Amino acid sequence: MNHVRRTVLATATVSALLTALAGCGGGGPSASGGKISGGKVTLGVVTDLSGVYASLTGQGSVDAVKMAVDDYKKKYGDKAVAGDIEVLSTDHQNKPETAATKARELYERKGADALFDVPTSSAALAVQTVAGQSRKMYFNVGAATPELVGKTCNPYTYAWAYDAYMLAHGTGATVTAEGGKNWYLLYPDYAFGEAMSAGFEASVKAAGGTVVKKDPTPFPNDNFSTFLLKASTLKPKPQILGVLQAGGDLVNVVKQYDQFKLKQKGIGLAIGLISDSDIEAIGADKLAGAQFTSAWWWNMDDKAKAWSVKFKARTGKIPSFDHAGNYSAATQYLEAIQRAGTDDPAAVRKELDGMTFDDVFARSATVRAADHRVTHDAYLARVKAPGTDPADTTELVRKIPAAEAFGPADPACKLS
Repeated sequence: MNHVRRTVLATATVSALLTALAGCGGGGPSASGGKISGGKVTLGVVTDLSGVYASLTGQGSVDAVKMAVDDYKKKYGDKAVAGDIEVLSTDHQNKPETAATKARELYERKGADALFDVPTSSAALAVQTVAGQSRKMYFNVGAATPELVGKTCNPYTYAWAYDAYMLAHGTGATVTAEGGKNWYLLYPDYAFGEAMSAGFEASVKAAGGTVVKKDPTPFPNDNFSTFLLKASTLKPKPQILGVLQAGGDLVNVVKQYDQFKLKQKGIGLAIGLISDSDIEAIGADKLAGAQFTSAWWWNMDDKAKAWSVKFKARTGKIPSFDHAGNYSAATQYLEAIQRAGTDDPAAVRKELDGMTFDDVFARSATVRAADHRVTHDAYLARVKAPGTDPADTTELVRKIPAAEAFGPADPACKLS
């Protein structure tokens, strides 16, 4: 790993400062906690265990974090700085107020040192606020809103897997350049959808296309007929329906797109965010040829496939990019503790900021110090026609290098 090491003196000084602050309610290890606060490291997974994103995230994210813990312990054995590690999980029900309450409970009552996942951008933003107030670490994997590393950024939050810019830049620009000039966008009516809509519209326009109309849809939702029936009546008629929902909502809208035969009416399909579980639920035969941008998929290379085989052996399921992202974030957090010799947040952040790495999830990755966005290679992909292996659903169209996949740091982000 290509990383600049800090001196023992600097780490000790920061640790001492945070210990003093903790005595005044400032967070970090307690005065009697030694190198590891409370004598153990507690990881909390705040996720959707029962709703529209449960397949994409959910229990699989919890299992992925537990796999990271197991692999860390196996790697370091008796030399592990974090000898005692606990993993807790909770269902935020895709509600920001519930997410905030659950995050506060994990940090303040259950001693969580770091939280992971948090799909649903409104919930992620709520957890980010609590992380800043609690002065404890938060690794967002499941939400795509760029605000996490923009105007709402704080020193304790890291955006690990993807964002709306990455998804829109790859798919919107490419489909437009290939001839899909007129678009109708459907997006869920909350922070994720708003960010996706803005990103796709900008990418389509930059590539010479036009967004004929864009409509917010209720979230969650199981009936998109009003919007789909409207599509063929718009002037000019859209060539592309941009579906920016995710999880269960995506499955519903694409099934209804097929039911209303929009493809036969000359309206193609572009997808903002999709996973293998979504493709399975919809049917690869209905999606064959559809392009999308992805951070990762289970058999994209030998490293990904080897880890996915382990994940499936443990869970019985093929992992999503979110599951792999949570494994990566938990692994790199524990490695940062190992290098720092403590779980003191300030010391851990010094190990993470500016770090470059390659792991099961991320290729050519950098933890950008300016805003805590993890940049990495992304991939323009295509849904394959059904073949002999029903789990082999995705093929590479082109790699999007990290520098192209993510936008520059937002000057609105002030880490202090």
